[in-house]
Amino acid sequence: MEASENTIKLYYNTEVEKLQMPEYGRNVLQMVEQLKQIPDRAKRTEQAQAVVKVMESLNPQVHQQENFAQKLWDHLFIIAGYDLDVDSPYPKPVPEVINSKPDPIPLNTKPIRARHYGRNIESILDLIAKEPEGETKTAMIRSLAIYMRQQYLIWNKDTVSDETIFMDIERLSGGRVKVPEGIELTKISADASFSRPGMNLGFQGNKGGKFNRNFRKNGKKK
Repeated sequence: MEASENTIKLYYNTEVEKLQMPEYGRNVLQMVEQLKQIPDRAKRTEQAQAVVKVMESLNPQVHQQENFAQKLWDHLFIIAGYDLDVDSPYPKPVPEVINSKPDPIPLNTKPIRARHYGRNIESILDLIAKEPEGETKTAMIRSLAIYMRQQYLIWNKDTVSDETIFMDIERLSGGRVKVPEGIELTKISADASFSRPGMNLGFQGNKGGKFNRNFRKNGKKK
């Protein structure tokens, strides 16, 4: 059966040009293409302002961005393929700047010497090593030792001696942090429980939750 002359041809997205700004839809693209065909520059600029208002209504989330009005005009030029001769209230965007990729974030490839403590422990030890000798530094070392013992118990054995934690502090700091003689850690309750990150910690009452708060106060219980 032959198609009549009045048959409407359907177009699929796979058959048409890919949208540069999908959030505005293909109708806005058609508006911009028609905008380019207006010969009078003043009339073209006037219609461009109307298209920007339509874009604003279609993409209200743009209001959450800083300088959203300029963003809308930038989007208009992007949709037009940067080929739009109108009087914009803002500088026209440059394709090289818009399409540029951000600088890659350098990754810390230095291996972790003790995974059960984590990488942050080494950073903390660096800060403590720079602290002058005195009560403040001793309190910092004691608080860090209590936290390291907690991390140790999460990943390793059921018990660990204070001396093991103290040796790890001196080893991981490269000997820059010396644990003062006579320092003692608070005793761990027999019913205390520690869980690995991502599991149900179950810290309630005077167990883990209070232990963590005590650590923030230099390891001293109230």
